[in-house]
Amino acid sequence: MNFRRLRAIFRKEALHIIRDWRSLIMALAIPMMLLLLFGYALTLDVDRILTVIYDQDRTPQSRALIARFEGSRYFEITVRDGSYHDIDAGIDKSEVLLGVVIPKDFGRRLEQNQEAPVQVLIDGSDSNTASIAVGYAEALLLAHGAELRDESTIRRGLGKLKPPVDGRIRVLYNNELKSKNFIVPGLIAVILMIIAALLTSLTIAREWESGSMEQLLSTPLRPAELLLGKLLAYFVLGIADMAVAVAIGVGLFGVPLRGSVPLLISASALFLFGALCWGIFLSTVTRSQLLAFQASLLTSFLPAFLLSGFIYSIENMPWLIQQITRIVPARYFVAILQGVFLKGTGLTVLWPQVLFLAIYMVLVLTLATRKMRQKMA
Repeated sequence: MNFRRLRAIFRKEALHIIRDWRSLIMALAIPMMLLLLFGYALTLDVDRILTVIYDQDRTPQSRALIARFEGSRYFEITVRDGSYHDIDAGIDKSEVLLGVVIPKDFGRRLEQNQEAPVQVLIDGSDSNTASIAVGYAEALLLAHGAELRDESTIRRGLGKLKPPVDGRIRVLYNNELKSKNFIVPGLIAVILMIIAALLTSLTIAREWESGSMEQLLSTPLRPAELLLGKLLAYFVLGIADMAVAVAIGVGLFGVPLRGSVPLLISASALFLFGALCWGIFLSTVTRSQLLAFQASLLTSFLPAFLLSGFIYSIENMPWLIQQITRIVPARYFVAILQGVFLKGTGLTVLWPQVLFLAIYMVLVLTLATRKMRQKMA
């Protein structure tokens, strides 16, 4: 391999990136736009549940229960003196998620130490959100019932009852349970895949369509030199995008970075180089910018977004889809990112994921080089 020719191809591709200011702006703006959009707009947190209260009892006991809903950060009371009509109309218009109905004899039953039912109506259109909201409501009602039971036993001189099991929950790694701490690290993998596969998938195809490939074929340039020269230019751009994404995630969104920065950089370099090679391979095979763009979208961005565990849990997918995710490199890179950012784990734990990325990079580089050699023969 001649490093002089390699440097010439690198310089040629770098000048093309700089001169094509629209592609350059897109490559630098996509990470910031996606991070801001997903970081602020996309959230998996279920809080401030829009709630209508229908108090048929209007007693101090019912008002105490309403005050408990008002004091919880998970519920936002939109109508306090509502009715069944308000609940039905709000759910039909998607303006209300939860309705709480307190029956007329609620206070009397509590005074007589009887079971006092409370009706909870919920919009089940979104099953995941509905199940979480039901869990919040049940937890609040159980806590309120336990408090009333303790007050009753104390008044009767029996003392405060102790539960047979004292469960104490400790949340590790993401103490505040903020979804952005989970989303932002995984988004870095999607960003690198977009930049790498989509941009490099057009490089070789552009050379064929513009007719400049024939000029390159007339030079003593070797396939590996052409391939690596183009890859290095986009590799520098990808590393810059990764640095921007990490800076925004840590600085703007406050995502903790507890692990090793050298491990993060090394894993990102492996993943980025493999994704670049895949884009070059698609560009070499298709020889058309439109086909290369479509193929890269289907084989890189969509799997990275849907099958990497970035948003959707792999454990909840069907068995067949779970097996397909095993060949998606973004799955392993997302695991590395979440481990480094949130858990502070090192290479002793993450070595299988790093090894897969290294094997993936070598395999795709070999495929791209062989295909390039066939096209240039």
